[in-house]
Amino acid sequence: MSRRSGILEFAVLGLLREAPMHGYELRKRLNTSLGIFRAFSYGTLYPCLKTLVANGWLIEEPGSAPEDALAASLSGRRAKIVYRLTTEGKEHFEELLSHTGPDSWEDEHFAARFAFFGQTEREVRMRVLEGRRSRLEERLEKMRASLARTRERLDDYTLELQRHGMESVEREVRWLNELIESERAGRDQRRSGSDAPADRAEQHKTSGETGGLPRRGGSTRPDPSDDTTK
Repeated sequence: MSRRSGILEFAVLGLLREAPMHGYELRKRLNTSLGIFRAFSYGTLYPCLKTLVANGWLIEEPGSAPEDALAASLSGRRAKIVYRLTTEGKEHFEELLSHTGPDSWEDEHFAARFAFFGQTEREVRMRVLEGRRSRLEERLEKMRASLARTRERLDDYTLELQRHGMESVEREVRWLNELIESERAGRDQRRSGSDAPADRAEQHKTSGETGGLPRRGGSTRPDPSDDTTK
């Protein structure tokens, strides 16, 4: 299985964990909610769905109401198939969510992982964020070294493009720093309030078992799938 098909399977399982959907709904969500899938087709999605069904992670169900099914039969059109996550599929997705290896730090996979951070344990989120930051810091160091070696041989436009790429990586590193600090602050808040049961519900809302984003208005966060970071 290729890396990209693995990312697609992960995203499909994650979306279907939220609610059953038919193929068109899935494709729309993948295009709009997960920008890394903007340029993929039904020819990519449906083989993926068939594979997930064959593995026992999804089941296919008829998706039309009875009156719609009658209209579909009279018109010769097939009723839409709805895909639903099975218990085994949910367990498999949760296993994938717990993975924090180097693949989860790469550009496309990180974007997909981040999209489902609301379903991810805090400690796992921290490891993924810190791994991503480490990977980008390594990339930034290499970019700076390369620019220092080749600066004199580059024309103004190529040099400006190199600087733009570096600035994009630097911006994402700053964004990751903010997220990591926010996660740490939420974790510390939970620990400090562990002896105050009455406050736990409110802490859950503010510090985020299902999310640790900074609560500041107007901040600009980079798209983890931005091509300039590659």
